[in-house]
Amino acid sequence: MNEICQYVAESRAVHSEAQNNGGSLQEQALETYAPFVKPIACKHAVDGNGNAAVGSSSEPSFQNWVVAYQPQEALFKQRPLHDVADITKGEERVRIPIVNEFGSDSCPPLFYYIRKNLIFQSAYVNTSLARIGDEDCCADCSGNCLLESHPCACARSTGGEIAYTPEGLVRAELIDECIAVNHFPEKDNKFYCKACPLEIYKTKPSPDPCKGHLARKFIKECWSKCGCGMQCGNRVIQRGITCNLQVFFTNEGKGWGLRTLDGLPKGAFICELVGEVLTSSELHERKAKNSKHVDQVLLDASWGSEGVLRDEEALCLDPTFYGNVGRFVNHRCYDANLVIIPVEVETPDRHYYHLALFTAKKIEAFEELTRNWGL
Repeated sequence: MNEICQYVAESRAVHSEAQNNGGSLQEQALETYAPFVKPIACKHAVDGNGNAAVGSSSEPSFQNWVVAYQPQEALFKQRPLHDVADITKGEERVRIPIVNEFGSDSCPPLFYYIRKNLIFQSAYVNTSLARIGDEDCCADCSGNCLLESHPCACARSTGGEIAYTPEGLVRAELIDECIAVNHFPEKDNKFYCKACPLEIYKTKPSPDPCKGHLARKFIKECWSKCGCGMQCGNRVIQRGITCNLQVFFTNEGKGWGLRTLDGLPKGAFICELVGEVLTSSELHERKAKNSKHVDQVLLDASWGSEGVLRDEEALCLDPTFYGNVGRFVNHRCYDANLVIIPVEVETPDRHYYHLALFTAKKIEAFEELTRNWGL
């Protein structure tokens, strides 16, 4: 745990350096890596230098999973613009404003706001309906699965019970279980790969043994093959952000952060952690070229459940260039007020899943939202 905290502190120092340089480090990285999507100006928008932008139009629409690679000379002829009234530019159901009461930068470093994960290039994510068997959906349900007399088939992944309450909160017992796994990872909560993808790329040609991955608790939500509708109580993260949030500049040297404008109960959904889906080799290449990144998160919950993983199956999320407000949630070692829970939605293949942030306890209005980066 001490090693994790030290790594996080170093990462946060790098992140703060990037922010204090007006985004120049990320701009350099964007020129190196990011696929080209033409920046769009909008009313009341400002660029990365805080200058007002003129004109209006619609934001780029990401309708498929693939972010196509473009030639180097086509990358980012202009800087993407932030709307201070709504950093999401209408992507979310609620507006999420930007506020800076302490620093000189009027806006966070540049990135493209996306609501759903995007595949960078080589990651394998199979979301075909044919892969979803009868045991992985509740085709006989209708309306709201939470109101059924017996738990539906989708509840099997959470011990035979729906993970959510009728109020849309994660059950308190499940939140506590997830927190316990995070706080005590050595207590029968780790598994080990036969050939760990991380070690293969870090220590070629003789990879070190796997250092272990957390055996996480999952939530299984209903999806398209289920008989219920989008208002089913077992489709919480699919309905998107509903909390009143704000991106703000902290006064503690952490750069930008995320806070809630309203008081929230324990178990409330905040947002997904969204970004580009990379393979372990793509992650290694990015880190080798530029280590000054927003932190990537491994999708490693199933890495120890089978034999040697192919590279395209060993996945992670990188929110550096494409992401949502989850990228602004800062680290807090031992008493973070959010907990990350993996959520299975469109595929039973746990090489890919969603990372959802829920409140770990009651949170007051205007309290900063934090998570443990090492977990």
